Amino acid sequence: MTTTDHPHAASASPHAPHGAPGPIPTGASERPAARGVQSVKFTFFRVTDEVRRGPASDRAALGAALTEVLEASADAMLTRVYSTVGTRADAEFLVWQAHDDLRPITDWHASLLRTPLAGRLAVTHSYLSMTMRSLYTNELHAGSEQRTRLRTDGGVDEYLFVYPMAKTREWYALPAVDRQRMMNEHIAVGHKYHGIKINTTYSYGLDDQEFVVAFEGNDPGEFLALVRELRDSDASRYTLFDTPMFTCRRLDLEALAGHLGLLAE
Repeated sequence: MTTTDHPHAASASPHAPHGAPGPIPTGASERPAARGVQSVKFTFFRVTDEVRRGPASDRAALGAALTEVLEASADAMLTRVYSTVGTRADAEFLVWQAHDDLRPITDWHASLLRTPLAGRLAVTHSYLSMTMRSLYTNELHAGSEQRTRLRTDGGVDEYLFVYPMAKTREWYALPAVDRQRMMNEHIAVGHKYHGIKINTTYSYGLDDQEFVVAFEGNDPGEFLALVRELRDSDASRYTLFDTPMFTCRRLDLEALAGHLGLLAE
C-alpha cells in the first residue's frame, strides 16, 4: 500500500488534552516553527509483566503516575492516547504527540525516564516524522497538497490505524508524470471511503521509514475495504514495506490507566 494526501485531508491544529479543538501550547520552547511544519512522534508502550504480577497498590500508583505524565504532555503539545489492548500482542497503548518544535517532544520522553514509570513501561515501537507538503497534486480535493500540518478535524474518531512505510528505489526513478498518474488512481480509491481520514507524515532522514501514515475512522471494516482495494492499484507495486500495522482505539487521557488495569481494585 502506498499513500498520498487523502481527498478529505485537512490541515490541522492540535487538540486540547481531552480532545477539544485548540492551538498547540508553546510549552518549553518559544522557537518559531520551521516552515510551518510539525514534529510528530508515535510511541507504543506495554506495561511490563512484573507490574502485572505485583500488588494492586503498586499498579494504582503506576496508573496515577502515568496519568500525570500524560497530562504534562497534553499541557505542552498535542497529545492523543489510544489503546492497542486486544489488537496487538506486542503493545498496549500509543502516545501520539505533535509540536512545532522537536525539543518539547524529546524533553517529555527524557522526563518520563526520571519517573517510576521508566522501569515499568517498555517501548515496543517508536516512529519519528514531520509534516510537509505533498509532492503530488490532488484534483479531487484542491489545495490539500499545500497543507503542512495535521488535520483540524482529527482526534475525534474511535479508531486510528497506524503504520510506517517506505517505497522502492524504482518508484523514485519513475518520471514525475507516471508517479502522479498512479497517485491519481490511489486518490480516487481513497475518495470512495468518506469515513476514513488520513494524516501523512514524513520521515526522510529522521527515522528508518519514509512515511508514517495514520488513518482515522469509526469503522474498521471500512478501513479494511479501503486497504484491500488499494492493493490492486498500480502504486502498490512500489511499496517496499508497510508493516507493522496497528489498530488503535481512542481513549481520554484519564481513562487510559483504568483501561490498562492500573487502578486500585
